[in-house]
Amino acid sequence: MTVRRFEDVEFGEEIPPLSPDFSIENVRKFGRAAEMVAPRFSDHAGARKEGLPGAIVPGVMSQAILVAMIHRWAENAQLEKIDTVFRAPVLVDHKHSISGVVTNLEPETHSVDIDLTVVNEAGETRVLGTARVKIP
Repeated sequence: MTVRRFEDVEFGEEIPPLSPDFSIENVRKFGRAAEMVAPRFSDHAGARKEGLPGAIVPGVMSQAILVAMIHRWAENAQLEKIDTVFRAPVLVDHKHSISGVVTNLEPETHSVDIDLTVVNEAGETRVLGTARVKIP
């Protein structure tokens, strides 16, 4: 369901999940655009030399995908803040699911708080977060 107005939002509502494209090709494109070109993001062997299990998704890319999920659900939402905790690396070329749930509604300001998660294919939470958006 796409939300158009604050009145359409319900406490506990789950935002439709998103399965992002964290392929090496897509992460490389993002890295070039964000000027974050480093082996840890673009090359599995290079990332292993840095002590990582493989190439990782830049944190800012994970945040961008979380915000994109919110805007798919409420395209006119205005992001007021996003706070994320990176519990473990988000690995490139692995499947992940991104989801959110409405945890607070402020009718006076039309603000909506959303808990966010990035979970890998093994069911492990890699990123936790909270966003606050304003919906007209």
